[in-house]
Amino acid sequence: MGMPVERSEVPHGVAVFPGDGGIRRIAEREHNVIHWSEFDRGGHFAAMEAPDLLVDDVRAFFLKVR
Repeated sequence: MGMPVERSEVPHGVAVFPGDGGIRRIAEREHNVIHWSEFDRGGHFAAMEAPDLLVDDVRAFFLKVR
């Protein structure tokens, strides 16, 4: 196992698309996750496969940190 990771208090957003492993427990333990989304379409290359979902999700995240 590696060295312990210091928790980041910077606001984080996570978008999980099909084929991406969801590791919410670890993400929330090490990061200040304020936005979490899971989608039923898209994939690893979400910007090419489902740009509408990705753009809407990025906008929703940044509305929370304005």
